Amino acid sequence: MYKVNEVFETIQGEGSFTGAAAIFIRLQGCPVGCSWCDTKHTWEVNDEQRLPLGDIVIKTAETEHWAGVSVEEILALFVKEGYQAKHVVITGGEPCMYDLNPLCEALHSKGYSTQIETSGTFEIKAPAKTWVTVSPKVNMAGGYKVLQSALDRANEIKHPVAMEKHIDELLRLLQQTDITAKLVYLQPISQQRRATELAIAMCKKYNWRLSVQVHKYLGIS
Repeated sequence: MYKVNEVFETIQGEGSFTGAAAIFIRLQGCPVGCSWCDTKHTWEVNDEQRLPLGDIVIKTAETEHWAGVSVEEILALFVKEGYQAKHVVITGGEPCMYDLNPLCEALHSKGYSTQIETSGTFEIKAPAKTWVTVSPKVNMAGGYKVLQSALDRANEIKHPVAMEKHIDELLRLLQQTDITAKLVYLQPISQQRRATELAIAMCKKYNWRLSVQVHKYLGIS
């Protein structure tokens, strides 16, 4: 069973799949504690906030409510809702608190591609063909360390930046990681002008890529 905060179909707004139609599965629970997190409603798992899956799908606002959902129920929901996208993004919260192998394997068997968005602070349990986006969270309030195994597994590293120290953090992480076959993105925190200018300058300097959270500029989920 997976604790699901919301499921919705939209356009992926970040990283290498920017612009792709996607179904998002947002899982509940995250102890990492990022101060700028824009999904803080997914941090806590409280039994009194549990709802049936049907009520989760029709939510019209961000809430701490979640549903306990099986793999079979997730697949049935896609059919019931008439989702057309064939790319599934599993996010959170921190999705790697869960073993994602059963969910991803079931999705692959139905012709979906899968992507995980994780902080890199938990072991990644997912099939080899799942695309893994590690957005490394360094020195956050929860005290979790970015795992070397997560950096090694990543297909792309998407680092949130607002100031020079965030660039220094990323450079230290990359020193111990072979990035030959990985994509490296900088993502300005909260679309701040200074952060965006810094990210652009560093992308030029290190030949990295820019991720600008297109969905926020468009005003969509």
